[in-house]
Amino acid sequence: MTSAWLDHPARLPDPAARDAALARQAVLTKPAGALGELERLAVTLAALQGRTCPAVTRVHIAVFAADHGIAAAGVSAYPQAVTGEMVRNFATGGAAISVLARELGASLEVVQLGTVNDPGPLPGVRREWIAPATSNFLDAPAMDEAQLAQALNAGRHSAVAAAAAGAELFIGGEMGIGNTTAATALACALLGDDPQVLTGAGTGLDAAGVRRKADVIAHALDRHRAQLGTAREALRRLGGFEIAALAGAYVSAAQHGLPVLVDGFIASVAALAAVRLNPSCRDWLLFAHRSAETGHARVLAALQAQPLLDLGLRLGEGSGAGVAVPLLRLACALHAGMATFAEAGVSDKA
Repeated sequence: MTSAWLDHPARLPDPAARDAALARQAVLTKPAGALGELERLAVTLAALQGRTCPAVTRVHIAVFAADHGIAAAGVSAYPQAVTGEMVRNFATGGAAISVLARELGASLEVVQLGTVNDPGPLPGVRREWIAPATSNFLDAPAMDEAQLAQALNAGRHSAVAAAAAGAELFIGGEMGIGNTTAATALACALLGDDPQVLTGAGTGLDAAGVRRKADVIAHALDRHRAQLGTAREALRRLGGFEIAALAGAYVSAAQHGLPVLVDGFIASVAALAAVRLNPSCRDWLLFAHRSAETGHARVLAALQAQPLLDLGLRLGEGSGAGVAVPLLRLACALHAGMATFAEAGVSDKA
C-alpha cells in the first residue's frame, strides 16, 4: 500500500464564485462588513464550493479511533481501555459527537484503526485495523512505513466516500488515550517548540502530571531528533494512527474539492502535518474553535487560522467542529436569504 497520492495538488478554489459572492455581499441590506466573520465564511465557502450561494446542509463526520504505545509512560489521566470502550459508545449513540451528529442531521462514521481493548465488529464502525496500538515512541518510531501508509489511506477512504456521497463539509474527529501526548510531540517537532511551552493537561492531568508528560515528550524528541527532517518522518515517528488518518483525510478532501472544518488541538496538529505534507490543502481548511489545550493557540498561529469559537472545549471527537456547524449554516442562510437594496426598496449609502 502506497501513499503517493499525497503529493497530488488540491483543487483550486473558484475565483469567479468568490467574486460573485463578494458582489452579492456588497448589495445586501446592511452596511458593508456589518456581519463580520459571517460574511467572510460565506464568501470562502462560495469559492470552495464553486457557487455564489454555498450551503452546508450535507455534513460528513468521520471519527478515527486508535491507541498509543506512549500511554505506557503514564501520560493520561484515563486508562487505555477507554479508547475501545468509547468506540462502542460512538456506535451506540452515547458520545457527544453522536448527539451532535443527530442534531445536525450529519452522517457519522467511526473508523477503528486499532485499540488494545478491541470491542470487535460493531454496527456503524468501519474496521481498518492496523495494530492494537502504535509503538511507544520513547523506544522506537510510533509507526513503520506500512502502518503510516495504512493510516493515511484510511483517512483518504473517508474523504473520498464523503465527496462521492455529495457532502458539502467534512469534519474529522479522533479518539485515543495518549493522543494529546503524540500530538504535542508532533507539534514540537514540526514547529521547533519546547514541550514545556506546548504541553497541556489533556484529559485532566494535574500540574505534576503535565510536567511528567512534558518530560516524556522531551526525551522522545531527543531520541528521534536526527530523523525529524521531514513532516512525513515526524508523523511516522511521533504521531498516531488516528492523527495520520486525519492528515490523510484533510489532504484527500482538498484534492476532491470538499471543504474541511477542523476540530481542536489534535485535529489542528493533524492539519499542520497535512499542510506540511501538501501545502496546497491549506485553502480548504476552516477552523472551528480554540480549545483549552495549552498548545492549540500556537498551532493555530502557525496555520494562520482564525477559529470561529472559543468556548473552553477540550473533548475532541470532532465535537467542537460539530458545535460550529450552525454558524456556517447561518452564514450561508444570511448570504442567500437576505434581500438586496434593490429588492427591498431600501436606499443604499450615498
